[in-house]
Amino acid sequence: MPLFKIIILAIIQGLAELLPVSSSAHVVVAERIMGLNASSPQMTLMLVMLHTGTMFAVVVYFWKQWRRTYFRSRGAFNLIAIRLIWATFLTGVVGLAMIKLAEMTLLKGVPHPQIEDLFNHLEWIAPALLAVGILILVAGLLPSRENDDREPSMIQSAWIGVIQGLCIPFRGFSRSGATISTGMLTGVNRERSEAFSFALVILLTPLAVGKEVLRIVHADHITNSLNLASAMVPGLTGMFFAFLAGLVALKWLSRWLEGGRWYLFGIYCIAASGVVFYLHHLGF
Repeated sequence: MPLFKIIILAIIQGLAELLPVSSSAHVVVAERIMGLNASSPQMTLMLVMLHTGTMFAVVVYFWKQWRRTYFRSRGAFNLIAIRLIWATFLTGVVGLAMIKLAEMTLLKGVPHPQIEDLFNHLEWIAPALLAVGILILVAGLLPSRENDDREPSMIQSAWIGVIQGLCIPFRGFSRSGATISTGMLTGVNRERSEAFSFALVILLTPLAVGKEVLRIVHADHITNSLNLASAMVPGLTGMFFAFLAGLVALKWLSRWLEGGRWYLFGIYCIAASGVVFYLHHLGF
């Protein structure tokens, strides 16, 4: 893949992954416009590397805040760890159920269906963008239900985990947009919702990367279509640029979230869904 295409995808991924606008939707659309196959093992590996870059951006950006809150004492760490594990467990349960349901319905009749087969379908990305846009808009415009600055309760964590699970099979349904909005709608402080949402990334990304690497290795074993070692070099380049773009995106997100402009991301997602619908109509 040409270097300029890697850099473009990395910047789009880094910005859109950490802004509540769905990185996967933007990356898939960019891949289609540039004539790339979003469901191929090569592109899947690239996306995995880009996700890894944004994960490191999250660690760097939130480390001081997490150290001040989550790591201030053993009790504080245990409390948040239980809630993060609980939310991640529910994400896995709901996510796997949704994947199986999608494979049996949306991919019915496809030989050896995998959820990655949906990645090229703009007709499913567009409604997912519309749905998360409405969710963000509602969370941003409704009167605040925040009661204090405590960490999410077990019930609030459960809601966040369940909604996050719904994001897994649908490219376009922004994970950060859905989880932060869910936290806000259940009464979690905006800053705490943001920190909790991105702490979940640190648990989810290694699991997602491991799953995708295994899938890529399996595909390579069957088709001999991918040299994993040589593909890592452009992947590392993309990871670096995704890391830099991710830091910019996090500063942007925090400023708009804390400044009461969260709803603007919802307006963007709704508008983006219309663009994706139009691109699908044009045959992309």
